[in-house]
Amino acid sequence: MSLEQTELKIGGTSFKGVYIAILFSLATTLGGGVWTASSLYARLEAVEAVSIPNIVPLEEKLIVIEADLNSQISLIAQELKDNDVSQLQGKLAALGVNLVTIMDQQKSLLEIDENVTDLEKDIEAMRSTVKQAELIAASLSSVDERIKSIGREIEDLWEGMDYISNPLK
Repeated sequence: MSLEQTELKIGGTSFKGVYIAILFSLATTLGGGVWTASSLYARLEAVEAVSIPNIVPLEEKLIVIEADLNSQISLIAQELKDNDVSQLQGKLAALGVNLVTIMDQQKSLLEIDENVTDLEKDIEAMRSTVKQAELIAASLSSVDERIKSIGREIEDLWEGMDYISNPLK
């Protein structure tokens, strides 16, 4: 059965297959158009239902914030100008040189500290030597007193011998 041979009878009217196809195409196209219009209308209604808030207070706040930021930026710029930040590089270079000098002096101080430690050890050794010398000197003074005592005794013995050998004198 072909489209040309097909025929439809409705209420005494007969429709041929070609006309049915054309009518069916037009009906589906019109139905799609109606459905699309309905969907579009529903979306528009949903958009209109959304209320847009008043943004004037937000704009005013933005203006205030912008003015505040501008004043802060100008204050920072003024402080940078007042503190002479442009000369900072030269000052940092001078500080670097000073730091190198301080480090060299620190090395010298460490060497001096080592020398002082060595000197303290030498001084302690000298103190012990002085103590020993004092002890020797103390013992020498007692020896000196003994020698004087022995010398007196020898003198007395010689005088005694002289007296014995010549009692009249």
